[in-house]
Amino acid sequence: MLECFIVTFALVGILTAVIYTFLAWNLSYWQKRGIKQAKSYALIGSFPNIFSQKQNIAYDIDEIYRANKSDDNFIGVLMMRTPKLLILNPVCVQKILVSDFKHFHDNEMSKSVDEKSDFILANNPFVLTGEKWKERRVEIVPGLTANRIKVVYSITTDVCHRLTHYIREQSKMSSSTGLDADELCLRYTSEVVSECVLGIRANSLSDESTPIYANTKKIFSHTYIFRLYQLITGFFPAVQNFYKMRFFPKDVEEFFINLMQKTIDLRRKQNLDSGDIINYLLQLQEKRNLSTPELTSHAMTFLTDGFLTTATAISHCLLLLARHQNIQNMLRQEITKNLDDKSNLSFETLSELPYLDACLHEALRIFSPILFNKKLCTSPCELVNKDGSILKVRTNDIIMIPTHSIHHDESIYEEPEKFKPERFMPENGGLKSYRERGAYLAFGDGPRVCLGVRFALTQSKAAIAELIRNFIIKPNPKTRADNTLNRKSFFGSLEGGIWLDFEAINSN
Repeated sequence: MLECFIVTFALVGILTAVIYTFLAWNLSYWQKRGIKQAKSYALIGSFPNIFSQKQNIAYDIDEIYRANKSDDNFIGVLMMRTPKLLILNPVCVQKILVSDFKHFHDNEMSKSVDEKSDFILANNPFVLTGEKWKERRVEIVPGLTANRIKVVYSITTDVCHRLTHYIREQSKMSSSTGLDADELCLRYTSEVVSECVLGIRANSLSDESTPIYANTKKIFSHTYIFRLYQLITGFFPAVQNFYKMRFFPKDVEEFFINLMQKTIDLRRKQNLDSGDIINYLLQLQEKRNLSTPELTSHAMTFLTDGFLTTATAISHCLLLLARHQNIQNMLRQEITKNLDDKSNLSFETLSELPYLDACLHEALRIFSPILFNKKLCTSPCELVNKDGSILKVRTNDIIMIPTHSIHHDESIYEEPEKFKPERFMPENGGLKSYRERGAYLAFGDGPRVCLGVRFALTQSKAAIAELIRNFIIKPNPKTRADNTLNRKSFFGSLEGGIWLDFEAINSN
């Protein structure tokens, strides 16, 4: 009996030692490569809240950023067992994204997906690598020129009017509870992107919405699967070599492929020769001999990139304007002063309203849609630390860029938690002054800057201008008063959601 106990105890001890050795194997990874490593623990690595979810992981990153930015340009961290290099200096960020782009060409997410696992996501420019990314960029960019966005701008303004009507009706039924701004903005972006890109009305701003809205929303309801996959590959990076992630549910993928085929058939039957985005996609299909699934992946690039991130930008800008009535009034004055005789803003005027532009970019700074970005080293290079030491960055090293931390760094942005649009006014250097220093990263930077940035900004500004000129917007008591990030989200969204009250300025 005693011998059996001793053997069992020994086996348990050996198994425990093996497991601990496995978990702790990389605890000194970066020290062995000659650079400082943030305090890390077996199992959880450098970011304890990735497990506990007591707060957003961006705050874990921020603690490391603030503790080390004065002494170092970069520091080693572990995400579970996976080593990553956290960048602490905006100048270094600019080097990685712009001047040394050829060494950091790809995004780390490219390791997690392929065409067999998720055809649509694998063909998104954010995920594509090397020459494939270059080819897709050449295909996508002509579809998002200022002229094409101008062509569909009348659709955008029409959707904005429907949004105003929808809010008026919803406010009558929810006078005390406020309206869910996130839901409103998701409905708006689903409607405007579907109609501008696919030429199909989603009816998201009605009680009889089509399956387009439901299926688009379903794409982003599976983020827990993405988080689980990140945890698994954090422990076992080799998993990515034989199992890839599916972001688009299979039924959603099939729905949009079928929808695209119907759109193609309808547009060709109508024989329209317009300069809109769907017409460009059809021309591209003929020129490149693209299959319907391939064309769907192109269209879904516009749809997915313009759906959640744009909605997040709008809802949080409205939140900040609601909290600051003086700023809201100043913006309203700028908008009303520039309305044309039809009480609309022309496409050219919308693009030239400095205070509207400043308000939106300040909101994107405070609530960055992407809290951190992960780049992949594609060819060896060197990064110089503040003490002059050199790190030889190896192929496949993962680089973390802490967007949220840089955007909330008081050495860059005075009183970073405050909503101060004047930071981005032309007389203060505007957006350009921050981007040139690697200090504004809401859309990334360099060759892989978000391809749909012009389209996203147009849709965002149009909605904000329409709502501010028609409503006095105030935060509902259900909405928290600080800027605490959603602890379970990878996006920069407010914990608890955004609930707003809309007081109509006129009855039209």
